[in-house]
Amino acid sequence: MATVKKKQIGRQTYYYLEHTFRHNGKIQKKERYLGKKVPENIDELKNAFFVEIYKEKWYPLFGRIKELYSTEKRLMPKTAKEKAIHDFAIRFTYDTNRIEGSKLTLRDTADLLEKGLTPKAKPLDDVKEAEAHEKLFYDMLTSKKDLSLQIVLYWHKFLFENTKSDIAGIIRQHQVAIAGSKFMPPFTAEIYPLLCEFFKWYSKNKDKIHPVELAALVHIKFVTIHPFTDGNGRLSRLMMNFVLHKYDFPLLNIHYVNRTGYYNALERAQIKKQDNLFVQWLFRRYVKEYGRYLK
Repeated sequence: MATVKKKQIGRQTYYYLEHTFRHNGKIQKKERYLGKKVPENIDELKNAFFVEIYKEKWYPLFGRIKELYSTEKRLMPKTAKEKAIHDFAIRFTYDTNRIEGSKLTLRDTADLLEKGLTPKAKPLDDVKEAEAHEKLFYDMLTSKKDLSLQIVLYWHKFLFENTKSDIAGIIRQHQVAIAGSKFMPPFTAEIYPLLCEFFKWYSKNKDKIHPVELAALVHIKFVTIHPFTDGNGRLSRLMMNFVLHKYDFPLLNIHYVNRTGYYNALERAQIKKQDNLFVQWLFRRYVKEYGRYLK
């Protein structure tokens, strides 16, 4: 993060913002002049400075990833494309549900979704939610509608109507806590106004913000509102991929094995009320996932 530095020239003191970072194996430094005193809105200026830097760093990489991904997809036979999205659907369904406590293994999930084989000695609800998630994933990919409260309520109901019918598609009316996290979700009276504000923000900014950043912000903003009793993480990851797909960027699966870093990034952003902390984590995750396009 940017820090305030001062330089003494004669009797006069001058203040700067400074951010040091590593790029292409080299240490680089960016500075921004502040004036002869530290401005009152220094936190706002720090954030804007940092955003400007990471845009310069990440956006060209995302552009390269999209370009080569689009070329690769264009050259793939139809059956190969279908196989690729099928494989992603299975892995995404496994990881997103496993993060939330599902007992199904990756093999269980693959056998269930490919062969219709129900795993033995595994919770039936986990099986039903895996089946519902895969169906919803494909429905999301072909949806002609944009994100809205109505769509999200429908998606949530679809996911849980056969396992948790009492909460499916229903905004919570009670306080909840997130196991293992210091972050406390909003009170019930705050939820609907926050959702209205969220979808208003999305409508205003969806064509102004870079799609990968938009996807990350949709994820962190929605999961922080935490409007449902259960399923907020799964919905936010679906919404993230809806945005990436809408703008023809490769989809992103947050792997179960990476859950600790994911949890920590979410919690830091929520506690400090700095969405960019999570955005930066997701940027690094995205570039690592598609690093093969950058070699």
